[in-house]
Amino acid sequence: MKNTRRLFIKLSGILSLGIFNKLNALNTNKSKVTNSEGLLDRSYASGLEEKGKSVIGGYGKWAGGLLEGQLPRHSFRNCNWTNIDKWRSEAIKITQEKLAAPDLGGVPKVRVDNHYVYDGLSIEEISWKLPTGGRSQGIVLKPANSKGKLPGIMAFHDHGGWKYFGKRKITQTSEERHIMMVDHQKMYYEDLAWANEVAKRGYVVMVPDAFTFASRRVLLKDVPENLRQGLNDDNPELPENAKAYNKWAAYNEDTMAKSLFSAGTSWPGVFLTEDRKALDILCNREDVDPDKIGCGGLSGGGMRTVFMGGLDPRIKCAVCVGFMTTWKDLVLHKSFTHTWMTFAPGLPQELDFPEILGLRVPLPTMVLNSIEDGLYTLEEMHKADEILSEVYKKAEAIDKYRCAFYPGGHQFNKKMQGDAFDWFDKWLK
Repeated sequence: MKNTRRLFIKLSGILSLGIFNKLNALNTNKSKVTNSEGLLDRSYASGLEEKGKSVIGGYGKWAGGLLEGQLPRHSFRNCNWTNIDKWRSEAIKITQEKLAAPDLGGVPKVRVDNHYVYDGLSIEEISWKLPTGGRSQGIVLKPANSKGKLPGIMAFHDHGGWKYFGKRKITQTSEERHIMMVDHQKMYYEDLAWANEVAKRGYVVMVPDAFTFASRRVLLKDVPENLRQGLNDDNPELPENAKAYNKWAAYNEDTMAKSLFSAGTSWPGVFLTEDRKALDILCNREDVDPDKIGCGGLSGGGMRTVFMGGLDPRIKCAVCVGFMTTWKDLVLHKSFTHTWMTFAPGLPQELDFPEILGLRVPLPTMVLNSIEDGLYTLEEMHKADEILSEVYKKAEAIDKYRCAFYPGGHQFNKKMQGDAFDWFDKWLK
């Protein structure tokens, strides 16, 4: 049973954002994705990086060529952009237009559903109502005996192909953990609940469920019966039911994306808006210094960091983990490893992907990569580093930017966490 759980998390998580689950649901030949031991074949995850070939076949050269020949229109690397404030204002405006974020109203009214002490931390389980879906839930953690105002951290959970879970992926609030979360934290976080760990350093940490995850997930009762694949919402905590839901949600992710596009918005736009509501809640707390706010996360949490850190000036320090490459990498090699949640039509013509995070220059920014991360090519991870370095150098703020590469695969391990937390301490304390 233990080995089965370990295999499941490896297969559903290594392609991080759920696309493997769709491939598997379509009865993809297992020999293409696993080796003789039943573990993921890294050559498949690393994928299709032969010269002259791409994930979209002969169309790759043409599609990749659309991004070549000149810099994106709002790239700060363009020599015609000399005034950083004018550039940032225009670049943020066009980025927000491409994201088409919906209006979700003002600051939500927060309800404290539970309050207790665990692991030396004061923990609040909170909820709030948005115009869409059920009540959003989040967890707030801080040192139990803290007094006065503390710096705050927006801690973004990962995707991992698991939409049944959200905030629980990076927190621990009791000795009892869901068995799937035990496996998840062991695989990606070296068995650490990183939101707890950073809170212990003297921060108020906000961990909200993201759009379509956990409390924000699509409930099966609200979906036409013929699309449920025989599933329902009964006993959702049972591992077999949670796994079935995760598989169903991954398979139908394109349906949500197409519906959002048809409604005139985008998935990253909804992420940004909902994360901003959570940030509103954090900044309005009496125990938080609103001028000292950071954010960070792994994988899907890294993607949310890119958009939130780039577009909301309240984020004074950002740490993006396991989600940095170029649009070209996605065009030619890696779109199949990534969620529909990443994309906003028309944005690549305005900014390369790392430049979205670079909109925050000269504010402190850290990017942490893993050398064997199969979600990206190493070449384009290094290219993204070069792009952000150039942006920060032009802004005369290179001391505010740091990028590091670590051995191993897709992860946010103890060493990486320590470096990230030191970065927060340096700029927020």
